[in-house]
Amino acid sequence: MDDMTLLDLAFALAREAGETILRIRARGFDTHKKADQSPVTEADHAAEALILARLRATTPGIPVVAEEEIAAGHVPADARVYWVVDPLDGTREFAAGRDDFAVCIGLVRDGRPALGAVGAPAQGEVFGGIVGVGAWKRGKAGQVAISARHPPAEGIDVVASHHYANDPRLGPFLAGRKVASILNIGSALKFCRVAEGIADLYPRFGRTMEWDTAAPQAVVEAAGGSVLVLETMQPLGYGKPGWENPSFVCAGRA
Repeated sequence: MDDMTLLDLAFALAREAGETILRIRARGFDTHKKADQSPVTEADHAAEALILARLRATTPGIPVVAEEEIAAGHVPADARVYWVVDPLDGTREFAAGRDDFAVCIGLVRDGRPALGAVGAPAQGEVFGGIVGVGAWKRGKAGQVAISARHPPAEGIDVVASHHYANDPRLGPFLAGRKVASILNIGSALKFCRVAEGIADLYPRFGRTMEWDTAAPQAVVEAAGGSVLVLETMQPLGYGKPGWENPSFVCAGRA
């Protein structure tokens, strides 16, 4: 399967998993705590089961790193190419009744995100991209190409985590920059706002995992933006011990 076929698969699964999540939200659900005290719901498990079944049936030679399977102790062997899945990114937002949650399906190749799809179920949209080829958004009106933008002269629009709205590190990081606005939202949708040219900068100082970032990083890079480790200003890579990311910054064209 070529990359466009793989991306179409990721697009389709992000949409189908999003529909499953919305059906569960409509009828109600319980929220539980995992061993690390992060929340998990029936929607997380149902969406992951759907995605994994289809990925393993369609691309049996490509292993999958998936958030809930990792939490249950199912760790795949190291591989040069693998899928990375977060079936419901932004579970806190979902459980609180907000709309800023996402479905993330990315493909990593040689330690770098190659392609990915990020579903925004509540908005009826899916973002996707192939690094070095292009990025798109699919919604009710069809498919449109998206592109990260150059910083506007009137100042940059910043997106930041909803749960780190008062992070004391944000102010010093933005010092000296001309900032037009700061919007706090949850999940991988922050990356998507940069990829589609609505926002310019997303700095992240808190803990994230590789399944939180692989798919949206692919979309941002495919759209002409970047995701860089803050300490080194090198692209965020994959296959790290424990799957944990360092602090990073996601930016549009700069």
